[in-house]
Amino acid sequence: MIWGSTWLVITFQLGDVAPEASVAYRFALGSAILFAWCAWRGLSVRFAAIDHAWLATFGVLMCGLNYIAIYWAERYVASGLVAIVFSTIVFASPIGMRVFYGQRIAGRTWLAALLGVSGVALLFLPTLREMPAGDRTVLGIVLALVGTASATLGNLAAVRNQRASLPILSTTAWGMAYGAATAVLAVTITGATWTFELTPGYVLSLLYLAVLGSVVAFVTYLELLARVGVTRSSFVGVATPVIAIMLSTLFEGYRWTPAAAVGIVLAVAGNVIALRGRR
Repeated sequence: MIWGSTWLVITFQLGDVAPEASVAYRFALGSAILFAWCAWRGLSVRFAAIDHAWLATFGVLMCGLNYIAIYWAERYVASGLVAIVFSTIVFASPIGMRVFYGQRIAGRTWLAALLGVSGVALLFLPTLREMPAGDRTVLGIVLALVGTASATLGNLAAVRNQRASLPILSTTAWGMAYGAATAVLAVTITGATWTFELTPGYVLSLLYLAVLGSVVAFVTYLELLARVGVTRSSFVGVATPVIAIMLSTLFEGYRWTPAAAVGIVLAVAGNVIALRGRR
């Protein structure tokens, strides 16, 4: 529900503030909240150097490069197209688990992934039809693919951290800190200007993205990943566009079509096939 709403909320961040700066603000705030929570609960945030290397890998990929690429992609193409591209994580994740961890890929995983991505594509079919061809569109798609690849590798790093029995709350705090540092470095490299919009839209959306979209959603997602694995948890990428469409219907006047209705059915079917037992 939260990540499905962030596709809409992120659009309030796309103004005068550089995307890299917005990502830095978001994850710096999220990290500070989690470190404060760990301190209040008396949870240790100390880790060995090798663990910090993996925490940095997770943070740079999942909280840094992933979101910088997604924010930039939404500047060039509609968020619906970004959602379609990102939903392909349901193909990338099982491949990554096979390559890095030797996990077998069940046949129903491919069927579920195909149905899920097809459903998301049908949901945003009107957006695809209206999308003008050009360099900006190509660049937006490339950036969305970079974000998807980065998120996939970030998931794989999270698996290593969980297999090393590292606690989720404190590791997420460090991961967001490393992600924020990555965004700060990106601002420096690109020469972007540090600005901040003191407008209700920007401030409230930043708070929503930091508290709910980062702290709450990431902690629950990583707990989900620990319980059901990367392959199944990646189907969040198919479920969130469905939520996004529902919210777009309420707030943006999204017009339903027969193709969109079929898309909902396919997306749900993909999730059901992926998450059900062998029977």
